[in-house]
Amino acid sequence: MHDVRRILVPINGNATDEEAVELACSVARRYRAHVYAIYVIEVKRSLPLDAELTDEVARGEDILARAEDLAARLEYPIETELLQARDVGPAIVDHAIDRGCDLIVMGVTYRKRWGDFYLGKTVPYVLKNAPSRVLVLREEPMARTAAARE
Repeated sequence: MHDVRRILVPINGNATDEEAVELACSVARRYRAHVYAIYVIEVKRSLPLDAELTDEVARGEDILARAEDLAARLEYPIETELLQARDVGPAIVDHAIDRGCDLIVMGVTYRKRWGDFYLGKTVPYVLKNAPSRVLVLREEPMARTAAARE
């Protein structure tokens, strides 16, 4: 991997968030890079972009606080930010461009749609449009099955 100075970790409350933050901090430690964790609230088009979304903001702040706690346990500082956007994928790419990120570390849950593994719309968008390398950390298929049984 080339020299990495800034790492972006989009998190959303999925099971892969913790592993993505751990991986980003591990890579960052090696290169002495900055880690930025973001949570994007997707705002419906029927609402203004700066709408007061109290429940979503509280959820996002809680998820970001967990990422900060994890980073503190790993003894690696991270910066967190809550964003509101129309679409998550473009918000991630735009933030990576604005911050000059060299790497994006994304977690993706293992899910199926019509019997096939499905990435959703955000990961393909980021993979196609990111200004940097992207590491995708996919959840283990069995982890999803075990979680569903509990």
